[in-house]
This record gives sequence, C-alpha cells and structure tokens, in this order.
Amino acid sequence: MRVIFDSEILSVAPRFKVIKIEATVENGATSDALWQELLAVGEWVRVAYDMPMINKRPGVAATRQAYKALGKEPNRYRPSSEALCRRLVKGMELYRTLTMIDLINLLSVRTGYSIGGFDADKISGDTLCLGVGREGEQFEAIGRGLLNIASLPIYRDAVGGIGTPTSDEERTKLTTDTCRLLMCINIYGEEMSVQETIDLATDLLTRHAHASDINIEIISAQ
Repeated sequence: MRVIFDSEILSVAPRFKVIKIEATVENGATSDALWQELLAVGEWVRVAYDMPMINKRPGVAATRQAYKALGKEPNRYRPSSEALCRRLVKGMELYRTLTMIDLINLLSVRTGYSIGGFDADKISGDTLCLGVGREGEQFEAIGRGLLNIASLPIYRDAVGGIGTPTSDEERTKLTTDTCRLLMCINIYGEEMSVQETIDLATDLLTRHAHASDINIEIISAQ
C-alpha cells in the first residue's frame, strides 16, 4: 500500500511523518495479558499527567496545532490519543474489545500519537492519500455515526475517506475477520522516537497478534 501526502497537509504540517505498518495478524478477543498491559499503561498516564497537561504532550499538541491550522477546533474534535488519555485521567475505563483495537489503543496512549488501524482487504485500490476533509463529505465514524470531517486530516482510498486522527471509518474497520492489517502511526510532532515507536509496535504485534510478514515504512514530508 502506497501512502502519499496532499500539498494542503504539507503546508500546515511540514514535519509530518507516518509509520506505515502492514502485517498478517490474528484479531480475536483481547487476551488477559494484553488487557493487563493496557491497564498498566493507563495507570502510567494517570500518574504522569493531570488533565491540563494532556493536550501539552508533544504528540497531542502537534496534532491539535495541525487541526487549528486547517480551521478545525480540536476541543470539539479531539485527536484519538488525547481522547483516550482524558478518559483515563478522569478515572474511566477503556472498553475491552478486540486484540488489534486494544493494541492500537495501548500504543496510542503510550506514544501520544493518533493511529489509524484498517483492514487492508477492505481498502479500495493500492494508494492512500492524506488530504483534508471537505464540507459535506460523508464519513461514518466507528461507533459515532456521521462525523463532520471538514478541515480534518483524512486518509482516502479510491472510494473515499477511511481515517482521521479523531476516528476511523466503518467501511474499513478492524473485525474478527481481519487478517491483513494496515496501521498508520501519525506523527505531527515527535514525542516517542520513531525507532522506539516501531520497536514497541512490532513487539506488541508479535506477542499479542501473532503477526507475521511485517512490513514497515517511514514516510516523511521532508
């Protein structure tokens, strides 16, 4: 899968990079081992951050700045990494779902990066373009219904939008039938280093999703 950037994204986020990970995975119910790791990372967030500090994490703050530069209000449409951390700091539990969803949540909370997780077999075509959402563009966010994606960064395949830093789309969502994963780790500003992020993602995928045929590419705007 090829990933390209629209010039409008590059104009507001010239240092943007994405870690693209493709792999064959198993996506069953979340194991107790993975769940305990997620709970431990959640406790780390609660200890390390209070509510006013969350949106100042470098990865979160840089994503919010890109939203503002595009004309989107980040307090109304929070990046997923920020929303997850806020939920944890409030003392609310995360939902226990499927291996890949909870694995991505763990990775997002730990790194501060918003992450797109897609069923690669449901993506139309062989290219994703990261552009900017348009007024009236249809996007059914997972578990949220229609989402106003105007002025949000958005990955599009040959059919339409499949992912923003706020939410992914129903059409390409991860299910128990998913066996081919495409993960896009969106770095608008660096928090955890790229190599550390890759190492953590690879470790989690190998141990919890029995990942094989892992292919990793770093795509940079510069």
